[in-house]
Amino acid sequence: MTETLTNTSDAAGFFTVGDDIADTKAPAEVPVPQRWEERKSHAKLVNPANRRKIKVIIVGTGLAGGAAAATLGEAGYQVESFCYQDSPRRAHSIAAQGGINAAKNYRNDGDSVYRLFYDTVKGGDFRSRESNSWRLAEVSANIIDQCVAQGVPFAREYGGLLDNRSFGGVQVSRTFYARGQTGQQLLIGAYQALERQVAAGTVTTHTRHEMLELIVVDNVAKGIVVRDMVTGEIETHLGDAVVLATGGYGNVYFLSTNAMGSNVTAAWRAHRKGAYMGNPCYTQIHPTCIPVSGENQSKLTLMSESLRNDGRIWVPKKKEDCGKDPREIPEEDRDYYLERIYPAFGNLVPRDIASRQAKYMCDDGRGVGPEVDGVRRGVYLDFADAIKRLGRDAVEAKYGNLFDMYQQITAENPYEVPMRVYPAVHYVMGGLWVDYDLESNVKGLFVAGEANFSDQGANRLGASALMQGLADGYFVLPYTIANYLADPGERIDESHPAVVEARKDVEERINHFLTTNGTRSVDSYHKELGHIMWEYCGMERTKEGLTKAIGMIRELKADFWANVKVLGTADSLNQSLERAGRVADFLELGELMCIDALNRRESCGGHFRAESQTPDGEAERIDEEFAYVAAWEWGGEDGHMPVLHKESLSYEAIEMKARSYK
Repeated sequence: MTETLTNTSDAAGFFTVGDDIADTKAPAEVPVPQRWEERKSHAKLVNPANRRKIKVIIVGTGLAGGAAAATLGEAGYQVESFCYQDSPRRAHSIAAQGGINAAKNYRNDGDSVYRLFYDTVKGGDFRSRESNSWRLAEVSANIIDQCVAQGVPFAREYGGLLDNRSFGGVQVSRTFYARGQTGQQLLIGAYQALERQVAAGTVTTHTRHEMLELIVVDNVAKGIVVRDMVTGEIETHLGDAVVLATGGYGNVYFLSTNAMGSNVTAAWRAHRKGAYMGNPCYTQIHPTCIPVSGENQSKLTLMSESLRNDGRIWVPKKKEDCGKDPREIPEEDRDYYLERIYPAFGNLVPRDIASRQAKYMCDDGRGVGPEVDGVRRGVYLDFADAIKRLGRDAVEAKYGNLFDMYQQITAENPYEVPMRVYPAVHYVMGGLWVDYDLESNVKGLFVAGEANFSDQGANRLGASALMQGLADGYFVLPYTIANYLADPGERIDESHPAVVEARKDVEERINHFLTTNGTRSVDSYHKELGHIMWEYCGMERTKEGLTKAIGMIRELKADFWANVKVLGTADSLNQSLERAGRVADFLELGELMCIDALNRRESCGGHFRAESQTPDGEAERIDEEFAYVAAWEWGGEDGHMPVLHKESLSYEAIEMKARSYK
């Protein structure tokens, strides 16, 4: 039962308050470090003969989905794997560059499971769930062993041991890497494991299929409706459990580092069927991306955060020097602002802090590079000192392919001229709400990797995305889903009313897009939405701006449904139709993101409310009011408001305190 919201929230009038919720699966009776072992020891099991009768549907073939499909297939379950790409190897995990964290302490610099756990929770500004973050750190070492066994070519030191490098937000070297291709190499490892199970007959892959609806009966997930993107055929697939491993929703901003096809549709369709959306306003702005070069751009390129390990970030001290060749600016006229403001961490501060400081420098008129809309949006990432200290060959061995990529895109040689970088939308910490078992509040619906909210809090440390994806896929979900599959209930058939209704909804939505015959393209709506989101729900947010954005998105959404023009037909490859469905979901998500950001009247991690900051401009949390996970329930159509359920956050293994990197 919900109750009317009092006027204490900035977002009063935009949502109602529901009952509080809690994660009941984490064994609260034992200390945090023992909880995962306790949960594994008491979860139900499925015997091998019964596994052969059970079907698991997995949507997404990135690190989380690919690893889960391979592992569950090897365990003997029937697995149906879906992706909208033409191959599982096309999943966006392949784009990750810098590395994967693990608490193996190879450098003997004081690392441990506790320190990785602490860095994760602190980096997330004490807004992650403690039990999940500890488990992530605990299983991290297993991931490296698994991947080495698969043949992943991690970088090695001269003596043959695996090499490590540092990443933002930490003071140890715990990041394993394969030059600047870590995501690609890890995904190939998972893909090989997946294909082995395809050959064994336990996994069936469905490429070029996009999930457009979740089938739910009495709050239990029973299957999905997909569209064959080549033939246009609408298909129904039913099973005993559904796993969503569909990545993040950063493309709600239009310009982001995500692949152009990355979207929120699978998760949002589940949300509309009852699954809670957790912390949707928590988005991450990555500090080292190639700056925007013009107004017609549709994609931003990430430069790995690992570059901050050896590169130094600076801007000119004098505004009049911003147009000069950086090599002509003497050392005394350079402001290495991260080293100046945060001497303990320097260039390795977390992403949210590095991003905001870059914005402040450019807002102050000290940005570099060409002017776009009258503003220079860039800071220097300079390797001159590293080349002098280590030699060009050593720098090239560590970062060569990243330098080559930068030169191909910008036509500038970063060995000779400092790189120019600027923050861009990258990762999302929000996602579907899950419990300790990675099960959503819709029974039988499990969510893995970036698609769930659980491990990263309000900000993700670098090199933790690959860690979470593989941890969920290889080492968490295979244990926890068995607890559900031990008694999954009856499987339904295609004549069930819920299946008929789900197919009908998909067909009607497609028909609407193709028959509206408006005057505006899908991409024009997406671009306008992205501008609203970046301007008012980007690196800095205000009550006034967020309130304005909600109204603008609602107007844009109404115009979209009345005036969008989608060319082509439903019975063939139709990318305009694909994008129309995705943008429709982005519009609804964007509104909820702004409502969530408006309600959270504090600054924490990547969510920075201008009204809540310390005197020196740092994020200021309000723990007494906002130490909770915001789990949003779909309110329905026709003006019904979303419902906020709160999951309180408490900490036993560490003390919640103000975050400092100075």
